Formats: sequence, C-alpha cells, structure tokens
Amino acid sequence: MEYKEIVIGEKKKIALVAHDNKKHDLMEWARYNKVLLANHELYATGTTGALLEDVLGVPITKFQSGPLGGDLEVGASIAEGNIDFVIFFWDPLEPQPHDPDVKALLRIAVVWNIPVACNRASADFMISSSLMSGEYVRLLPDYDEYRQRLSRAKND
Repeated sequence: MEYKEIVIGEKKKIALVAHDNKKHDLMEWARYNKVLLANHELYATGTTGALLEDVLGVPITKFQSGPLGGDLEVGASIAEGNIDFVIFFWDPLEPQPHDPDVKALLRIAVVWNIPVACNRASADFMISSSLMSGEYVRLLPDYDEYRQRLSRAKND
C-alpha cells in the first residue's frame, strides 16, 4: 500500500470520549493535564463535553451523546480529516447499548492511522510525548486504488 504524508500542526484536534463509568477518570485526567490540553482544539461527545468545559474552562466542540450517534460523528470527523487524536476512556466491563458504534469508531481510527488512548496510562504516555508539542508527519494510507477498484466494480 502507498502512503500519503499528512502534516499535523502543533495544535492538535483532540476528541475526548468517555463511557459513564469512566467519566470521573477522564475528568481527573483532564484536570491534571489542563495546561497541555488548553493548547489544542478539543472535541467531545455530549455529556463528556459539557463536563470537560466545566473542568477545563475552555470551549469544547460537542458532538451528540455517544448512544445518540456521537461516536459515529467522531468517526466521521476522523474520516474527513478533522480529528488528529482520540482519547477514549471506554469501559470494558460494562455492556454498552451503542457497542457497534464504539467498535466502528475504534476501527475508523485505525483505518486512518489516528492515535488512540483508551485508558489513563496510554493517555499519559501520549499526551506527554514530545510529538504532542510539535508538528508530526502522519502516514495516511492512500486509499485511491481501493476507491478506484470499488468504482470499477460498480460500473461492471
């Protein structure tokens, strides 16, 4: 597969998501990393976004709540090139009514080579990386050949 290079600027577009049982953990983590997060453009699903605005005191672009389609909105924003990084504190022990949407979000992040932190430890490692404060060249799979193959198959 061929790759395209996408330059991500110093100011990252970060999506923050948390299941209900993990919202407290994400709020504590965000409070601890308030100064670092304030340097970036922040997005979040419904309730998580409202809570983060209170904790961080900065505006958050909010999607719908996860069960109402917010996870899919984050995924669509990744596919459109509008999200650079995802922090998703998900609950592996509690069934979610929107579990297929959660899987779709995680899948699309991998498809588009977006870093994803799924717990506090991975979020700590990623946010403290030197790559967070400078430009980063992300290798984006070049799906043009795949799209052309699909187009040819439609026309046959």
